[in-house]
Parts: sequence; C-alpha cells; structure tokens
Amino acid sequence: MITSAILILIVAKALPGLNTHISSIHVTRITSIVYLFAGALSLNTLNLESIGSGIGLYSGLFQVTAISQLIEIFLFMIGGGILIAWPQIKQNFENLTLLLTDKHSTDYSLVVLFSSLGSSLLISSYDLISVYLSIELQSFGLYVLSTLYRDSESSTNAGLKYFLLGGLSSCIILLGTGIIYSYTGTTNLESLYIINSIIDTAQMQQYIIQGISLGLSLIFIGFLFKIAAAPLHNWSPDVYDGTPTIVTTWLTIIPKIAILIILLELQVKLGVIGGIKTIIINSEASGYLLNLSQSFPPHTTSSFSFLRKLGAESFGFGENLDKSLIFNNNIIKTLLLISATLSLIIGSLLGLAQIRIKRLLAYSTISHIGFILLALAVNTEQSIDSFIFYIIQYTITNLNIFLVILGLTYIINTSSRKKDCLLAGETENKISINSNILSVPSLSNCQGRGGANKDISFISEFKGLFFNNPLLCLSLAVSLFSMAGIPPLIGFFSKQLVLYSALQNGYYFISVIAIIVSVISCSYYLQIIKLLFTPATATALQKEKEQDLTLAGELEITDCKTKTKKEADIYSLVKNEIILTNTHSYLISTLTFSILLFFIKPSLILNSTQLLSLSLFYI
Repeated sequence: MITSAILILIVAKALPGLNTHISSIHVTRITSIVYLFAGALSLNTLNLESIGSGIGLYSGLFQVTAISQLIEIFLFMIGGGILIAWPQIKQNFENLTLLLTDKHSTDYSLVVLFSSLGSSLLISSYDLISVYLSIELQSFGLYVLSTLYRDSESSTNAGLKYFLLGGLSSCIILLGTGIIYSYTGTTNLESLYIINSIIDTAQMQQYIIQGISLGLSLIFIGFLFKIAAAPLHNWSPDVYDGTPTIVTTWLTIIPKIAILIILLELQVKLGVIGGIKTIIINSEASGYLLNLSQSFPPHTTSSFSFLRKLGAESFGFGENLDKSLIFNNNIIKTLLLISATLSLIIGSLLGLAQIRIKRLLAYSTISHIGFILLALAVNTEQSIDSFIFYIIQYTITNLNIFLVILGLTYIINTSSRKKDCLLAGETENKISINSNILSVPSLSNCQGRGGANKDISFISEFKGLFFNNPLLCLSLAVSLFSMAGIPPLIGFFSKQLVLYSALQNGYYFISVIAIIVSVISCSYYLQIIKLLFTPATATALQKEKEQDLTLAGELEITDCKTKTKKEADIYSLVKNEIILTNTHSYLISTLTFSILLFFIKPSLILNSTQLLSLSLFYI
C-alpha cells in the first residue's frame, strides 16, 4: 500500500495537469488516509493462522510475524497523526474561504512515505542484507526531510551533519554484516540462530562465536548511533534544534521504533535468553559443550561456583576452569548496559543546562533511550514486556508534546503576525511623505513574512502561555509530568516496569542510577511547567494590552465604508491565519486522556505487550 501510494504521488507531482489542480492540503490528507488504510491492511493479516510462527517472504529476506505486524500498525497510526499536525493556512477572500498549506507539505508527504516504507521493511527484515537496505531507505528519507526547508541555513546545516554522521553509522553496520558473513558464510538470521545454538565442536564454536560477537557488536554500535544513544549522541541535539518542529517530530519518533524492534529481534534470538545459554569448556585434551539454558539466573556474578554445583569438577578441569569459559554474546549485553548507563546520566545532567526547547527534548529522548536499552539488556520475558510498553508510552507522550508545541506555535504566530502587519501598515501611512526613509518595515515585507511559521525556540517563550491557551498548556503539563514519571500517569508505570525487571534480575547499580537521574530530570520538566503558569511582567502585559487595543481599532476601521486601500490590504492580510484544525485538537485531547487515564484501564496495553514478549520466547 505504501509503495503504491508513493508511485501515485510521484506521477501526480510529475504531471503538470494534476500538479496544478491538486492542492497541497489534499496531498497531506491523502497521505494520512494512506497510513490509516495501510494500518488496516496490516491488521487484517493478523487473521492468518500461521502468523504466530512467522511467514517468510522473498526467499527469507523478510518474515511477517504477529509482533512485526502489530508494531507496523502502531507505526502507521503515529505517522498519520504526525501528518495531521502540518500547519494549515486559512485565507479569506470576499466570499470564499480556502484552506492551504505551504509549499513544502507535498514534498514532506512524499518523503515521509519513503521513510515509513523503510521502517516497515526494517521491522520485518530477516536477513542482514535486507536489514541494511531497509535502514538505508529509512535514513535517506530522513536526510532529505531534515533539509526540506532549503531557505533555512540552520536546517541545511543540520541536514548535512545528519547525512555525514548517518552515513558513518551505516558503514559500521555494513562492516559488521561483512564480518559475520566472512565467519559464517550466511547473512540469513534464521541460519545465524541455528549456528548460534548448534555447533559440533568447542573449537568451531569458539571461532564462530568470536566472529558473530564482533559483527553483532559493530551492528549494534551502528544502530545505537542512529537512535542517538550515548556516547554516540552528539549529533542529536544539533540536528533536532536545527530542523523545523514538524520535521523534528518525525525524527524523534518513527525511526527509533523500527530500529529498536530490530535490535530486540537480534538480542532475543542471538543474545542470551534468560541468562547464560551456552558455556564452552576447553582443555588441552578435549573440549565439551554444555547447554545450560535457564540453569541459573542471568544476574549470577560467579558462574564458576554454579558450574561446580553442577558437577563441572568431575570433568577434570579444576582451578583452570574459570579461565576457559566463553560466555555466548556477553559482549552485546555489556555494550547495551554501558550505553544505557551513559544515556541515563548524560541525558539527564546535560538537559539541565539547556535553554532551547528542542535541545532539551533531545536530551530527554537520550535519557529515555537509556531506560529502553536497560530493559533490552536484561533480556527476560518481563523486561521485554517493559521494553515494548516503554516504546509505546514514549511514542504517545512525545507525540503529544510536539503536537501541543506546534499548536501553540500556530496560535502565537497568527497573533504576532496580525500585530506586526498592522504596525507596518500604520507606519507606512505616517511616513508616506518622506520617501528617503528606507529602514521602516513595509506592508509588503510583512506580507512576505506572513506565510512563514516561526518555531518556538527558547524555553522562556512558554512564559505565561497558560493565561492565553489554558487547555493546550494543561495538556502539555500532563505530558511533561508523564515524561518525568509522576504517578499515576503512563510514564510512571513504564519506568516502574523497567526498574522492577532490572532489580529482579540483579542489576542493582544501574537501577539506582536510573532512579537518581529520573529524579534529576524532573527539574527541567518542572521548569517548563513553572513558566507555563507564571504570568508575564506588568510591563509586558501593558504593552500587549496596548497592541490589542490598536488591533481592535484597526479592525473597526476596515469595517467602515470609507476605508482606504492601505487599510483594506491590512484587513485582507490579517485574515490569513495559521489555524489549529479540529483533527489536530482531537488528536491532542485523545493522547492526553490516554496519558492521564491509563491507570483506569491498564490491561488493554499491558496484556498486549505481555503476549508479544512471550511470543518472542516460546513461539
């Protein structure tokens, strides 16, 4: 469905007859419908009886399973929700009202379809070659998306940085794939799963495990780079801050879902299920392979003592036993734990020093990635349950925050643009006698700025917005409280599940760090909430009141039959508003109630995530 929609939109954009008759808002709405219809088709595939064990496609390059289809449905729903937030401009003529979008919306719709196609294929990939091609298809769309506003220097700078560093991470993934192929002779994940679990001799096991571990380590490093996990996070705040908010919304949500799901697939199948799975015992005379799946808990710090209890001394290895142990895929677990710890610390501490809202949200995302990677590293049924649930709540909460910020941006820009244009028109009337003054803002310049939408950049711009837009600010406050982990919001339960699974499996140190940094991160969330409910100063309020009175007076003049041409131009200009659509408002309210009232009916999401986690281990 996504592929068909891409081809149709390309043809529609290429043909002059269609390109001139289809408005940009129609393309945006068609793309939203495509996402919803694609989600419905994915839901329909769940009726297949063999979907539980997986259906192989294209000679094993892809495999459709229940978890891949459910995540795909969720991804399409979120993609459609983001497209709804694209700004729409209401233009009023004499007896006609039109809804339009800016010149970038058509390109945006096409590019996000390309990126979504890559994300959908990545979720279902079952071969390292298809994994690489899918991640590249997703990434190329994101590179173009970040430079969509070609007139913006910051957007171009962010896109170039994203392209260079993203290309580096793709090279690392490709290098890891090549190493695995050179050691095993295959790139198919099913074949790698079999090789990882069944080896004839200990010597062959040691050789292949070294190659798989090295290749997987590089692949995981490349993917951690793309999701901005510490210490590979430096590009994230710069790119997110340099791109427009509507583009940042896509960059922070959709790509991370697909990458985290493929990391889950690799960690569960090639990682250690429930603890140490395979132990190789080598000696000078002979080698033995012991399959100890779920024989002892994964948080065991002294595997040597457990082996003695299992009768390992009877094999005749004695005190040299601990030197001849090779733990399958222990490198991947260590890599994830290190990245999770650094993400938690860096994301929380560096976020305290931020004054720009999108840089703060970038560090907030890094901190949440730390919780997600912690759940992935634990790698038990319960931790994978919390892993999937955390992804769902993070996506819902983060999407709602950006939708509210976009809504506040549209409202602030419309109000500010009206006042600026009236002031420019009034100034032109007063100085029309003196033609030598060139530095005064003109009405034509104001009209040129009217179509532009200036993003909210600094945290200080949220000051006093509650008194102008109480409902949007309340929704933003609820989402920020959820991000901070305040009960009984959905964010609290996600952090609770991750910490509970980590503590239950013996990861006490990193759990304590997660609790401490979670408390620290509350401060910068509360800083935004405090500004929302802090009234502006008396001087600013008086100035705004005077501007409002001026605006009201100018609008009264336009109603008079004797209004001049200049006043008519002003009236026509200020009626062109960037509006907050009903669909946008409805989506914000739905997400806010989901965050706020999750505790009333938690079983709907929790049961689904639990079934998905169990299906990974036992189907």
